[in-house]
Amino acid sequence: MMSQSQSAFGACVVLAAALPGAVSAQPAGVDPRADAVLRGMTEYVSGLPKFGVTTENTLEVVTTEGQKIQFTSPASMTVARPNKLVAERRGDIVDQMMFYDGKSLTLYNPSTQHYATVPAPATLDAMLDLAYEQLDLIAPGADLIDTRAYELLMRDVQSGLYLGTAVVAGQRCHHLAYRGIEVDWQLWVREGAQPAPCRYVITSKTVAGAPQFAVQILKWDTSPDVSATQFHFVAPAGAKSIEFLPR
Repeated sequence: MMSQSQSAFGACVVLAAALPGAVSAQPAGVDPRADAVLRGMTEYVSGLPKFGVTTENTLEVVTTEGQKIQFTSPASMTVARPNKLVAERRGDIVDQMMFYDGKSLTLYNPSTQHYATVPAPATLDAMLDLAYEQLDLIAPGADLIDTRAYELLMRDVQSGLYLGTAVVAGQRCHHLAYRGIEVDWQLWVREGAQPAPCRYVITSKTVAGAPQFAVQILKWDTSPDVSATQFHFVAPAGAKSIEFLPR
């Protein structure tokens, strides 16, 4: 779709996701306890055959005067592996929906009734690569739902700390803090046999004022009711088809 739409939907969701490359070795500066928790979380999420997640996202911007302003918006996503995803962000910042049914990828703006569709690969990981590399589009939560999540999160990581435990939204979580070349990020991971992420905060180190983007996960559903039709986009009456701008 239009480049502004792509940037808003992508960059406002995850700032450090879906980058090419893979790193499987643990950097020397990473606490083994932090690495073990991160590996366990990525293996758990990538192993879920289907799930639904509801989040509240906070985007921080810095004005030319140096004042920090935060914008909060809700988001939700349903995934059915290996090749289904539907996500939406409905709010004042972004009003968009994404549909991936294993054959095509569609981005739809309900407020303007514009949509763009492209053929897509047959797996979720390959679709995420296509979206980033060809459309400059970062899918919601790409660095957490990709089966290569550990490698994507660890790209350019220089150090990582295990900070102990904390309660997030009523759940006891492991608290991890990682430092990278361009961003620092923190992750809170639920304790126990279902180590799902509970909170994710990214801090930009290359932008004046070091703005943050935060994802507060409100609900995980590991057994959602899913049907093939919910992942397939059907244009509403009056909707207008447009083209994605080339990257």
